[in-house]
Amino acid sequence: MAGPVLDMRSIVKTFPGVKALSDVSLTVRQGEVHAVCGENGAGKSTLMKVLSGVHPHGTYEGEILFEGEVCRFKDIRASEQRGIVIIHQELALVPYLSLAENIFLGNEHATRGFINWNETLRHATEVLRRVGLDDHPETRVADIGVGKQQLVEIAKALSKKVKLLILDEPTAALNDEDSGKLLDLILELKKQGITSIIISHKLNEIRRVADSVTILRDGRTIETLDVRAPETTEDRIISGMVGRDLENRFPERTPHQPEEGTAPALEIRNWTVHHPIDQHRKVVDDVSLHVRRGEIVGIAGLMGAGRTELAMSVFGRSYGRYTGGTVVKDGEEIRTRTVAEAIRHGIAYVTEDRKHYGLNLIDTINRNISLSALGKVARAGVVDEHEERKVAESFRTSMNIKAPTVFEPVNKLSGGNQQKVVLSKWIFTGPDVLILDEPTRGIDVGAKYEIYTVIDRLAAEGKAVVFISSELPELLGMCDRVYTMAAGRLTGEFSRSEATQESLMRQMTKDKEVTR
Repeated sequence: MAGPVLDMRSIVKTFPGVKALSDVSLTVRQGEVHAVCGENGAGKSTLMKVLSGVHPHGTYEGEILFEGEVCRFKDIRASEQRGIVIIHQELALVPYLSLAENIFLGNEHATRGFINWNETLRHATEVLRRVGLDDHPETRVADIGVGKQQLVEIAKALSKKVKLLILDEPTAALNDEDSGKLLDLILELKKQGITSIIISHKLNEIRRVADSVTILRDGRTIETLDVRAPETTEDRIISGMVGRDLENRFPERTPHQPEEGTAPALEIRNWTVHHPIDQHRKVVDDVSLHVRRGEIVGIAGLMGAGRTELAMSVFGRSYGRYTGGTVVKDGEEIRTRTVAEAIRHGIAYVTEDRKHYGLNLIDTINRNISLSALGKVARAGVVDEHEERKVAESFRTSMNIKAPTVFEPVNKLSGGNQQKVVLSKWIFTGPDVLILDEPTRGIDVGAKYEIYTVIDRLAAEGKAVVFISSELPELLGMCDRVYTMAAGRLTGEFSRSEATQESLMRQMTKDKEVTR
């Protein structure tokens, strides 16, 4: 193997209040496929954004050497001019433009401001064939599937004469067949001399295509391993990814013991949902699970596993195209075809994206809390503002929302206090079942503990809680049982005593459904 083409030395990247990268180093050899792996939040994507100029020089500490030269990229265009191209997990394609227009967007074949369409279509056809696509270059992006769209992104990179291709979770949104094609293409590009960095949680993919793997944990480099070496086992990689010890960061909890013969508070049977655009792809595939009153049940999975898609589709079919399955509450089948129906049946959903879907940021605390149950503070269809304020004040006290008054706009609150407002809003609906999707994302350790305490209290009051989290220590510290998901399917179920970070990660990285 040739010498290093990339050397990132002692990279430190800090956001307000958070050190995302702490003295991270990464060396990639010419012509290799180098994997970067770690838990969600380990710093993988941040490191690649530093490399590609998304985080420009001057916003981080450390040094980047590419092809032996020190690089100080001021933006993405500067890194692309050196041949470094990043493909983000969220594809950057314009759906209503053609494949050719997308491939050369910002890099047009033009003379004196006029595009040469013959040259554009000819060159687009060449790079599309190079990635294995025979679609006509004038086809709209909206008219092809997600798997082909990922290949179009690579064609776009090839059009820029890429030397180092960075792929961030490239198969997270793909089915098995499309994933296989993409991995084969990465190996083919390697034969053509193109070096690749692939960020992936999927250990079977790493073992299939990568030559080396660097493990990040908590914003630090743990180690770099030769994938072909006999000692580089999946267990070794998993141990590196999750090797930190659990701390006493959670309320003490006695595992819930369900009463014999009682029906689950919520049971989901054979739930199947297809992607809203690529309707041939199942994002939730025949999932069955249950949660009892007083129980906290976790759902663990890596990015693209289908956890949020499951939660949103059960809560009023808010995501995707429902194709099968039933919801049973307290032993009786119910319909949750709309959000209003789900709320009427006592189901609440705390979204993972509070700023877009959980809150009206420009409105006040009291208005946000009452939004999902206005009928409780209204008389003859008119909101009783005195009653609304009383309700908000009670939650401000019980949830320890730090704000001078309930008339404070929620955009002035910290992330932790915003999350308490979201929880208050849904608790006010009087639910029997709470589905919590990443309830502590983006908040500090102190606020996390307060949220954990609230969740624990709700379970003690007899609520059934479904707890979705990307943080394995959080699931182990809070849950009575944990389900694991991968590629839209359930892959395992663990009691509190059985669950470990290693056992969960092993099931989260599986491709096939397992039975217990």
